[in-house]
Amino acid sequence: MNSSLDIERHPWEPFLPQNAKLLILGSFPPPRTRWSMDFYYPNITNDFWKMIGLIFFNDDKHFIIKESKQFDQPAIKLFLEERGIALYDAATAIQREKGNASDLHLRIIEATDIPSLLSKIPQCRTIAVTGEKSAQTVLAPYKIAAPAIGKSVEISQINNGIRLFRMPSTSRAYPIALDKKAAYYRELFTEVGIIHKRV
Repeated sequence: MNSSLDIERHPWEPFLPQNAKLLILGSFPPPRTRWSMDFYYPNITNDFWKMIGLIFFNDDKHFIIKESKQFDQPAIKLFLEERGIALYDAATAIQREKGNASDLHLRIIEATDIPSLLSKIPQCRTIAVTGEKSAQTVLAPYKIAAPAIGKSVEISQINNGIRLFRMPSTSRAYPIALDKKAAYYRELFTEVGIIHKRV
């Protein structure tokens, strides 16, 4: 650990709707200078909320306030509560080796207590991690290798078995198109029952 670097603690409480069927874990929020709202995936250049808008409303700008570069935080929270989607991150304390939002230069100081999180949302049997860093951080204590993107593994040591899906990063730096990222997440939401399968 580089003691000369500041240790950042997570700025938000976990967002845990009581009806949550899915817990989505990123790595850690970007620096505050990148925020366009005081909530998860706050960077306007990140694809997460654009992708969610595309999947559920066929509109990648659904959660962006018109004629602004701000996300509509109340609409986002209401959507998550209605759909039963919980959000947090794989780390609760980090150091930024380069001072930026890159996962490559993120040193995990304290990993999130996943069993404790899940104990607060008893209907949740599925975790989705948004990228390699979050996958490695969550799986490391259980000595389980991260699956391929779009695939899942079972963590039998948590709550009699929890399924973890590794999803593509929603960072703009991750080099696949928005609609291709959306396809992976649409399949996840269908698998979990948040989107009903087409007959």
